[in-house]
Amino acid sequence: MAQQDTDQQHAGVLPVDGEGYVIDTEGCEERETAWRERGTSRPITVVGNPVLHQECQDVTDFGEELQQLVADMFASQRTAEGVGLAANQIGVDKKVFVYDCPDDEGVRHVGVICNPELVELPAEKRRLDDSNEGCLSVPTAYMPLARPDYAEVTGRDEQGNPVRVRGTGYFARCLQHETDHLYGYLYIDRLSKRERKDALRQMAENEPRYPVVANG
Repeated sequence: MAQQDTDQQHAGVLPVDGEGYVIDTEGCEERETAWRERGTSRPITVVGNPVLHQECQDVTDFGEELQQLVADMFASQRTAEGVGLAANQIGVDKKVFVYDCPDDEGVRHVGVICNPELVELPAEKRRLDDSNEGCLSVPTAYMPLARPDYAEVTGRDEQGNPVRVRGTGYFARCLQHETDHLYGYLYIDRLSKRERKDALRQMAENEPRYPVVANG
């Protein structure tokens, strides 16, 4: 069974390393550009919209509709100058996110993950990083949030092949943040009531720099 999974991964969109993790650091500019140029930028859905506060539907069809959604997500992410974007952030109830994110060493990672699941980390890998975090769906607001500085996510690529992605530092935060989105959680849901109120105040006092969908 494990050998079969490895063979499937090697037949996937991205190559994998000797431990079975995707190599998402090669050809980043070409891959992101190819996706983005096929897509149409959509406005970002903001906190309060029901689609952001419920678990999304699993991706079961990896056909042309998904390919166009992914292209639109890359286009939308670039317009908003984000490093990660979940489908429900453009109003689509599907478990897929895209990312174009550097790690703490400045290495760029670009990829697509459908039906992501965070791998539970052993205690020795749970070193917390309490850096500031922001979200395109909570525009202009930033708050410190402690998260593990290492993350692993399993799922499927845009063709349905099994994938395993890992990241450290800022990229680890991105993987956790985007997976949260697809299960109905925003980063502000992990803050104290006082901190959440502060984040929403920041959002109310400033104008987003990209198109958003008005609630209500």
